[in-house]
Amino acid sequence: MLSLPGPLVSVDWLAAHLSDPGVRIADVRWSLSGPPGRRRYADGHLPGAVFLDADRELSSPGEGPGRHPVPTAAKLSHVLGSAGIGDEHAVVAYDDAGGSIAARLWWLFRHYGHAGGCAVLDGGIEAWTDAGHDLDTETPDPPAASWSPFEPGDDLVGTDDVAAMLGTGTALLLDARAGERYRGETEPIDPRAGHIPGAVSAPFTQNLGPDGRFLAPDLLRRRYASLGVGKRPVVAYCGSSLSATHDLLALALAGFAGGRLYEGSWSDWSSDPSRPAATGATP
Repeated sequence: MLSLPGPLVSVDWLAAHLSDPGVRIADVRWSLSGPPGRRRYADGHLPGAVFLDADRELSSPGEGPGRHPVPTAAKLSHVLGSAGIGDEHAVVAYDDAGGSIAARLWWLFRHYGHAGGCAVLDGGIEAWTDAGHDLDTETPDPPAASWSPFEPGDDLVGTDDVAAMLGTGTALLLDARAGERYRGETEPIDPRAGHIPGAVSAPFTQNLGPDGRFLAPDLLRRRYASLGVGKRPVVAYCGSSLSATHDLLALALAGFAGGRLYEGSWSDWSSDPSRPAATGATP
C-alpha cells in the first residue's frame, strides 16, 4: 500500500498521485440542513472519487446511540469493499465543511486498526478547485475489493461512561459544536439546548485558519494545551459524533496521544431529560 504522508494530504500531493492505482478518493460531503451530499457529488466531484454517505454508510442509524452510531466492522467492511476500497489502498477523504465529515472516515480507519490508511484532504473540495483543478461528473465503477477490519480500539465511550465521569476529573470532555450550541443559545435538531456539565467548548472550526485549512501543528498544540489537554484523558463529542472526530484529528496533528469519541454525543445525552445539562460559556 502506498504510504500517506500523514493524517492530512495537500492538494499538490493528491494531484501528483491522482492516477496511482493504490489511491482511492472518497467524497463524504454532508450537512445538517442539506442539500444532500449525493446531489452535490453528482454536480461535480474530484476525478475518480466515490461517494460515501455519512448518514447511511459511515453510520448505523437505529443500531446504536444517537443520530450517527458508529458502523459495525462488518458494515464498514461491506461499504468500503463495495466502493472498491481494499486493504491495499490508501484513501483520501474530502468534504466541503473544513474536513469535519472527512475526519469521520479517518477516525473509522483508526478505530478499526487501519491507522495510516486514510487521510483528509486539507481544505477539501474548495482547495482543489482554488488550485485550478477540474471536477468530474462521471461516476466511477471500481471493482469490488476486500477491506479487513481488525479489533476496534479502546477509543469509544458510551453515555453511561460519560455519566460516570461527571464531577470526577478523570477525563476532559471537549465539545466540538459551535459556541452558540454549547452555550445553549440555539439548538437546531436535538431535544434540548446546552452542553454536558463540565465539558469545555472546543469548536472544530477553530482548528482551521482563514483559508479553511488546518492550523500548523504547533498552533493546534497551543490551542488544546490551553483547554487542558495533556493533563488527563480526552473524550470528544459533538451533536452526533461526526464533527467531534475533527477535534480528534487536530489532537493527532498536534502530537497528543489518544483521545476517545463519545458515540451518542449530545443527540443521545439530551434525549433523556433526567440527565443534567448546563448552559452558558463556562463548563
